[in-house]
Amino acid sequence: MQETNGIIRFAESGFFKPVISMFYGIIIRMFYFDNKEHHLPHIHIEYGGQQAVRAISEGVLLTGEFPLNKLKLVRAWIEIHQEELMAD
Repeated sequence: MQETNGIIRFAESGFFKPVISMFYGIIIRMFYFDNKEHHLPHIHIEYGGQQAVRAISEGVLLTGEFPLNKLKLVRAWIEIHQEELMAD
């Protein structure tokens, strides 16, 4: 995994996951064609070295662990931006 200018590259897949939002130390990334592993519209979230993948509409963590208080902020952010996220 390599990061350059807010874009993360996973060497094994060649996918780029651009940062779409940053707030309170939380980084949210999204890659439109990243559906081979998770099969649901989702975002990648990071905070303090922890990483997780969260489904957009179903509201569940697909992989990883995330602090509950930060997850509540992510849930609120998704609620505000859900229409945009599903359009992208």
